[in-house]
Amino acid sequence: MYSNAYIFKYASIMVILVAAILSAAALLLQPAQERNVKIEKIQDILRSAHIPSTTANAEELYKKHITREVLINEQGEELSVYSNGSFEKGDTRAFDVDVKAQLKVKKEYLAGKSTVQPVYPLFVCQKDGDTLYIIPMYGTGLWGPIWGNIALKDDLNTVEGATYGHKGETPGLGAEISTKEFEDEFLNKTIFNNNGEFVSIAVVKGGVASSNIDATHGVDAISGGTITSNGVSDMIKNSIGNYVAYFKKIKTI
Repeated sequence: MYSNAYIFKYASIMVILVAAILSAAALLLQPAQERNVKIEKIQDILRSAHIPSTTANAEELYKKHITREVLINEQGEELSVYSNGSFEKGDTRAFDVDVKAQLKVKKEYLAGKSTVQPVYPLFVCQKDGDTLYIIPMYGTGLWGPIWGNIALKDDLNTVEGATYGHKGETPGLGAEISTKEFEDEFLNKTIFNNNGEFVSIAVVKGGVASSNIDATHGVDAISGGTITSNGVSDMIKNSIGNYVAYFKKIKTI
């Protein structure tokens, strides 16, 4: 029979050994995990502009099509511009900005609890001779976070494409926001009305046809996914709203 002291010592050594192995594995895998997250982010940005990519060619296509990364503030001023592998202005890449974290910064700033202003990333894409403006979005669904990217055409009004993702929405219901069928509803919708006022794009319960929403500013909600659909509506409005001041400035240049 082994003594209690021996058993305790043996168990302690095994725990320390296993912990060391797991820590080493985590450190070794971290670069690969970070690269996977980066590639997925790149593919989502490209997909909103209808540029298909693979894990092998995503970075190459990003460099080819995303010609400028712009970081703007609440006033619509450019704080940082990254183009062709170097900075034209500032020293922060839009790609490296955490949109979720900036929402918290904005909340604190608007509540007067902080003087730090939020910043908003924008990706300028060149595709087939056209210029597209891609806005990353982040919001809340029924069971957790939702996110996406929406690409606007050169008129800074018409949607070229949109992509959505979620962490834990219900399959067959809220999770349908990430399907091609739902994303395609946004094609050619507009975010400004005829008077130049920002109206966003609403995800309408019961369908646009049976509502008072102009068809150019609305899409049909997911059947049975009301809360998630509302979350998408809020996300689009809150996210694009951050860029309205900037769009109005560059439209006049």
